[in-house]
Amino acid sequence: MELIQSFSVDHTRIVPGIFVSRQDKVGSETVTTYDIRLKRPNREPVIDTAAMHSLEHIIATYLRNDPDWKDDIIYWGPMGCLTGFYLILKGDRSSRDIYELILSAFKSVNDANDVPGATAVNCGHYLMHNLAMAKWYAQEFASYLEAEKDSAATYEYPKTERLVTDDGQKFFDS
Repeated sequence: MELIQSFSVDHTRIVPGIFVSRQDKVGSETVTTYDIRLKRPNREPVIDTAAMHSLEHIIATYLRNDPDWKDDIIYWGPMGCLTGFYLILKGDRSSRDIYELILSAFKSVNDANDVPGATAVNCGHYLMHNLAMAKWYAQEFASYLEAEKDSAATYEYPKTERLVTDDGQKFFDS
């Protein structure tokens, strides 16, 4: 079975940031998946589950209501490893091109007085939210983005080095 693209990222070297994870053609349109990484994998604590859930709700609502971006938003959701989120957009934009969108989305969390859709009717686990911690994580990430705005590491994935044989066979760590 072929290893998926996101597993070729060196998770021992990645830092928080905004990364193009993959680009796909859907019909005649390009769709770009972004890795919005808040935490250093395997080196710092992951995002609290309830706070992650709240960030998902608040930022998804923000993105889908942004007048300049709402028509290009396909998906916003958490990574299974709880170190960040995936954003899928229509179009072919660089990580730097969406910097202001991501920064403003995370800054908007501070203005939230409640978590949108956090009711039994609207959410599959409506009791699992933590707005206060969501605000803390959002502020931490927004501050990081502002401090590291000009750093290439904030936008460029560290790739793993893989041995490739003369016949093109790739070897991967187990």
